Amino acid sequence: MTNEGQPWVSLVVRKTRLQISQDPSLNYEYVPTVGMASFLQASLELLFGKHSQAIVENRVGGVHTVGDSGAFQLGGQFLRTWHKDGQMVYIISSQKEPHGLVFRDLGYTVYEFCIWNPKQLCSDSNVLFSVVQQIPRGCILVIGNIVDCKLSLGQWAKLMGTMKNKQIFPFFDIPCQGLYTGDLEEDAKILQYFVSHGFEFFCSQSLSRNFGIYDEGVGVLVVVALNNQHLLCVLSQLMAFTQALWLNPPTTGARIITSILSNPALHGEWKQSLKEVIENIMLIKEKVKEKLRLLGTPGSWDHITEQNGTHGYLGLNVQQVDYLVRKKHIYVPKNSRINFTCINASNIDYITQSISEAVHLTGGAGLRSASSENK
Repeated sequence: MTNEGQPWVSLVVRKTRLQISQDPSLNYEYVPTVGMASFLQASLELLFGKHSQAIVENRVGGVHTVGDSGAFQLGGQFLRTWHKDGQMVYIISSQKEPHGLVFRDLGYTVYEFCIWNPKQLCSDSNVLFSVVQQIPRGCILVIGNIVDCKLSLGQWAKLMGTMKNKQIFPFFDIPCQGLYTGDLEEDAKILQYFVSHGFEFFCSQSLSRNFGIYDEGVGVLVVVALNNQHLLCVLSQLMAFTQALWLNPPTTGARIITSILSNPALHGEWKQSLKEVIENIMLIKEKVKEKLRLLGTPGSWDHITEQNGTHGYLGLNVQQVDYLVRKKHIYVPKNSRINFTCINASNIDYITQSISEAVHLTGGAGLRSASSENK
């Protein structure tokens, strides 16, 4: 959201949308079932890098999907048919994801785990290790928002070894590349690590939020295979499923994204806009933390600035959230995970004062104390 409380849209997106709408040569014919080739190529290069060895070897491909859940719907259909040993799906994320609903609807047995530790107010990487150690051989592991896992490369290597031994199929989610650290490559580098270690996997790549075209619902089901022959076989089957789901994908969002990513000047302008968004989010979080400190709010609030991305946990318990909703009309989910960009100059004082009241009235329960941090 912007400082005015409106959905954020990169200025370069606005300019590009206008240019496309005024293009008299634009052809509104149906695009292929798999999507626009130029859009898919640009999206894959954004995710893996223009000089990715996997792209050069033609063992990475994709299908243009509809909405944030379209890739999971399509990938789940494929795995249901062709990966019959994996009828159980384990989802690990920092929040409860809608992917679970998609997989349940497809007939999978779904288990969900949250890596956010509400007592320690931080991401707990031990959850990921524990789940991988316990899950059955050959199942599907969905890792939502891989940046939140916060593992070192050494820890990832150890995890990959276990996954390979148990033949676990990874299904990643990259919902808004560039809106976590402000660095597009940093937000996706772990995917490249899996590629370099010879994994085959699916990845849901959503491109709606990081371009600010939420109403377009632009996504890609990314396919990484061991070789080009495997890739072509998978894509041919995916196209059959796509015909039953949406036949031909919409093109407006894909055209905007392709125009920006294929033009170095526009691409650079878009990357700069992402950095500005992240800088603004960091500033908002710092202000929230400082205002809570000045109000004498019990507990430590460092966890607010330690979290990456637009969304994060306030660290409130159920009673404190209930107070905000009932008494202050600040509508926060029970887990206290919010979109920090919804906090701006016009509401930050009211929000922080309300949080402070909620914590004071409940005795500070649910928050990590300053003393516990020093242990």
